Amino acid sequence: MVGKENPRSYQEFSDDDDDEGNTQSQDFLDEVTDDMEPEEPNGSVSQEDGVREGSPSMRFSKTCLKNVFTVVLIFIYLLLTAVAVFLAYQTISDFLDKLNHPVMSVTYKEVDSFAYPGIALYPGKAQLLSCKHHYHDYIPPLVDPGKPQEGDCTIDIVTYIGPFADRTEKRALVVRGPADVRRKELIFMQFSQNETEEDFSAITYMLFSKFNDWTNSANKSEFMRDCERNYTMWTFSGGFRTWVKMSLVRTSGKSNEAVEFRQESAVVKFNDKRPESEKSNELFFAVFEWRDPFIQEIRLIVTANPWNSIAILCGVFMALFKAANFAKLTIKWIIKMRKRHLRNKARELKPVS
Repeated sequence: MVGKENPRSYQEFSDDDDDEGNTQSQDFLDEVTDDMEPEEPNGSVSQEDGVREGSPSMRFSKTCLKNVFTVVLIFIYLLLTAVAVFLAYQTISDFLDKLNHPVMSVTYKEVDSFAYPGIALYPGKAQLLSCKHHYHDYIPPLVDPGKPQEGDCTIDIVTYIGPFADRTEKRALVVRGPADVRRKELIFMQFSQNETEEDFSAITYMLFSKFNDWTNSANKSEFMRDCERNYTMWTFSGGFRTWVKMSLVRTSGKSNEAVEFRQESAVVKFNDKRPESEKSNELFFAVFEWRDPFIQEIRLIVTANPWNSIAILCGVFMALFKAANFAKLTIKWIIKMRKRHLRNKARELKPVS
């Protein structure tokens, strides 16, 4: 007759084996499997339950439940591991993307006055008649337009060879621009040009940031070539008064800083009241003024924070370590369950043989 053996807890089984895993994880598995075993109110296993546990069908059913439970746990931890790996990859990708693509930050700095800008004009065959400073957006009525008048501007003349392939000789008038933005300082210039063979008549001009840079430069021709390479050229037409409002933009890159001018222009037609004999000379009028007392500063900012990325990666690697540790304990537990099943089966077969 085959004797019934008393059920043993998984903790006792764990003590019998030579290999021992983590005590806390093993206790968790033991508690789960112990919950599957119903007990009497006084804590003792009933005789009927002992008979059921002794039967091969009951033992097979409990073993299947335990194996299914183990497979489900392994699947959950594999899923969590995959999520942790994806999170680590996404964190590294976002960090590299922010590092390679800095964002643009725009701020406005208010000033009481600007440094004197330089205005380089290329009149060609046109003649400068007058250049005067005015304030508070007020320009007095014209007196004898088309005739030379007294002025108060600081003007230099330079001739140089252009920086581009055509290598043409250029003559430029370099004028010191307005600075007192609070009093709305402006410069009013008047040019005259006799009949021209060109289809369109216009005067080209260029703005650069500091007139003092021009004054202090040792090689003024080379200075003008550099300005022509780096700054934009604009034009104003004959027969109109072109009012140019300037604004300054400073852009700070990764390694250098660039300064550029932006402008808004308004064009008003000149009502020519001169005698017909004088109208053959075309007149050009230009006004230069600061738009507002603000300097626009553009900076490139890297928003990638390495400390946040490191903290996230540390959490991810800790989760991966715990998942690997749990998988290791689960595999050991499955091996122990298999060994116990084989021992029980061998004990049952001994009396029969």
